[in-house]
Amino acid sequence: MNFTDKSCRDFVGALSGKDPVPGGGGASALVGSLAAALGNMVGSLTVGKKKYADVEEDMKALMQKTEKLQEELLSLVEEDAKAFAPLSRAYGMPKDTEEERAEKERVMEAALKEASRVPLQIMRKCCQVIELQKEFAEKGSRLAVSDAGVGVIFAKAALQGAALNVFINTKSIKDRKFAEESEREADEMLQDYTIKADYVYALVYSQL
Repeated sequence: MNFTDKSCRDFVGALSGKDPVPGGGGASALVGSLAAALGNMVGSLTVGKKKYADVEEDMKALMQKTEKLQEELLSLVEEDAKAFAPLSRAYGMPKDTEEERAEKERVMEAALKEASRVPLQIMRKCCQVIELQKEFAEKGSRLAVSDAGVGVIFAKAALQGAALNVFINTKSIKDRKFAEESEREADEMLQDYTIKADYVYALVYSQL
C-alpha cells in the first residue's frame, strides 16, 4: 500500500477520505515514528558538543535505539493497513445461508485478531519511545529539551490512539481468552506509560 512513501499532504488526504485505510491505527504508528524522530533530533543536537562530551556515548546508544523504533513504527503504518483491509472486506461478506454465516464468522474472527495484534505492537513500540525520551530529556542538550517534550507527548498520544484500535476490535472477538489477554496488556501499558509520559513532560516543562 506504501502509505509511508506518500507526501505528507497525500497521506493526510488519504486519511481524511472515505477509504478505511489508512485509519487511526496507522496514524498512531506515524505519530509514534515522529516521536522517535524527535528523540533522534535531541541526540543529533547533543552529539559533538563539548559541553555534553560525558554523555556522548549514551546519546549515540539512544539514537541507535530510536532510529530502529522510528523505522519499525513506519513499517507498522503499512502493517495496520494490511491488517485492517481483510476486516473491512469481511464485513461485506454475504450471510444469507448457514454456510455463508459460518464462513463470515470464521473470516471475521481471524481478521479481528490480526487487526488488534498490530495496534498492540504499536503500543509496545510507543512505550519504548517514552522510556527513551526520558533519557533524552535528562541527558540531552538543554537547547533541544523541548523536542524531547514534544516527542513524549506524541508517543503518549500514539499509545492512547493505538489502544482505542485494540479495544474496538477485541470487543467483537469470540475468543474471549485472546481478547481479554490483549485488553489486559493494553490496559497495563496505558496505566504505566501515560504516567511515565506525564512525568517526562513535567520534567521538560520544569527546565523551560
